[in-house]
Amino acid sequence: MLIKIADSRPAMGKYVATVAAAHLQQVLATQPEANLVVATGSSQFEVLDCLIQTTGIDWSRINGFHLDEYLGLPSTHSASFCGYLKQRFVDRVPLKSFMYLDGTIPAPELIALASERLRGRRIDLLLCGIGENAHLAFNDPPADFETKDVYKVVELDEACRRQQVGEGWFDTLDQVPTQAISMTIHQILQADRILCSVPDRRKAEAVKATLEGKLTPDVPASALSHHQAATLILDTTSSCLLSEQTLALSERI
Repeated sequence: MLIKIADSRPAMGKYVATVAAAHLQQVLATQPEANLVVATGSSQFEVLDCLIQTTGIDWSRINGFHLDEYLGLPSTHSASFCGYLKQRFVDRVPLKSFMYLDGTIPAPELIALASERLRGRRIDLLLCGIGENAHLAFNDPPADFETKDVYKVVELDEACRRQQVGEGWFDTLDQVPTQAISMTIHQILQADRILCSVPDRRKAEAVKATLEGKLTPDVPASALSHHQAATLILDTTSSCLLSEQTLALSERI
């Protein structure tokens, strides 16, 4: 896994968008369509904003897929990831298609539908972040490293739910759903290329555990260390706890 450190969130977003665009263009030069998985949350604000402004991407040949979503939350809710993606990405580029995870659909039906749409497709690029508890998508610790399912229902732990309140998506902990549908760790690792954006000091402990701890379900994001084409993009604050040895392996951007 490569480690890149940007001076700021805007610089991080610009870098990720530039690399993502170049990769998508390279894919479309050799095949008729590309499949892109996109994430949500505050870590993706600058990434998606820069990406939609990047020229030279033939969006009409790109299929988009949704990484995770709360169960039971309508798309009209201010914290809905469907609403987030529609507003910040899907409505702003002319995609060939986009597969939303509609959290109001019964979970077994939604999992079957989403899994069928993605099963057998090559994921050319996956954009993601990690949580304050080192979750990857909504795979909270201890994450399921064994399942080969495409999506699954997951229980959201308190640390994850408190992060959602802290970021302003909900007013109180009681308002945060306790379950979500998430792409599994196994499926995430099937992506040809992964760009994982992790800004802010509040995620520094998770970044350190991901990069300097052992591979373990208790640190879900540690699974990225076994992906040969994953890049972890940090800023100066999220990287502040890394050892000199780890920093020596990183590149400033």
